Amino acid sequence: MHHRLIIIGSGPAGLTAALYAGRANLAPVIFEGMQPGGQLTITTEVENYPGFPRGIMGPELMEVFRAQAQRFGATSLYTNVTNVDFRARPFRLRADGEEYAADAVIVATGASAKLLGIPSEKEYMGYGVSACATCDGFFFKGLGVVVVGGGDTAIEEATFLTKFASRVTIVHRRDALRASKIMQEKASRNPKISFVWDSVVEEILGKSEGGKKAVTGVRLKNVKTGALTQYAADGVFMGIGHRPNTELFVGQLDMDSVGYLVTKGRTTATNIPGVFAAGDVADSVYRQAVSAAGTGCMAALDAERWLEANAHD
Repeated sequence: MHHRLIIIGSGPAGLTAALYAGRANLAPVIFEGMQPGGQLTITTEVENYPGFPRGIMGPELMEVFRAQAQRFGATSLYTNVTNVDFRARPFRLRADGEEYAADAVIVATGASAKLLGIPSEKEYMGYGVSACATCDGFFFKGLGVVVVGGGDTAIEEATFLTKFASRVTIVHRRDALRASKIMQEKASRNPKISFVWDSVVEEILGKSEGGKKAVTGVRLKNVKTGALTQYAADGVFMGIGHRPNTELFVGQLDMDSVGYLVTKGRTTATNIPGVFAAGDVADSVYRQAVSAAGTGCMAALDAERWLEANAHD
């Protein structure tokens, strides 16, 4: 099956790209994968997306995005792309055993927060457990929170959270931070930040009343003594970093040392002409829904112009 434009990924970047590409009569096909809507589908309330003064639930926001893209001719396929070949045009993609061809591709596969991998983390995700302080910090005004990690990500999250939370406790498995010296000094000078060393989160504790779930604390294990302690907290933030979803493109698209896709200048163009990158997959700095949507718009415009210029290749 041959298409003018294929979009891999269905978060704010992918769906905004589909909206713009649809309005340009490119009839884009979106591979939404097994988690349609991206990271926002594990977010409860989104209060910082423009146009929704009362806030909106993350999955609902992505439904609105999708409906708007489909209104202009975008088609969603709910399968995972398992293989890509960008060595020649048309580009080849494989999903569910089927092969697809495309004149241009927008990669919007996002990034995934690194998580602890314990069941209670999944159970309370969006109900006190978060991997994004800038997204959810506002909900913890005057409350006590725990941040897991010891690198720059954890310290940045913790420092940001002190704008809202009454206390922020950093739990780290070692007895010293891995963060840069300047970040360490910043944290140690902040009266709202305290540390629990040599410890890991064994369990996230919570309650469920009247169908509403809430975090009440964590069970910590000291890695040196094995001692278990319970620590009260209203929220738990994962500060152990993000991993861009780029395994599929290794050896074909240029990446930085962490795996984020590298784009050219102020465009969304990758090292392969006709392949563009949008959203968190190429953004290690902002990682916000609104900035992802912005680059989705850019990628669609870049792809439209590129297709126009290379129509007879």
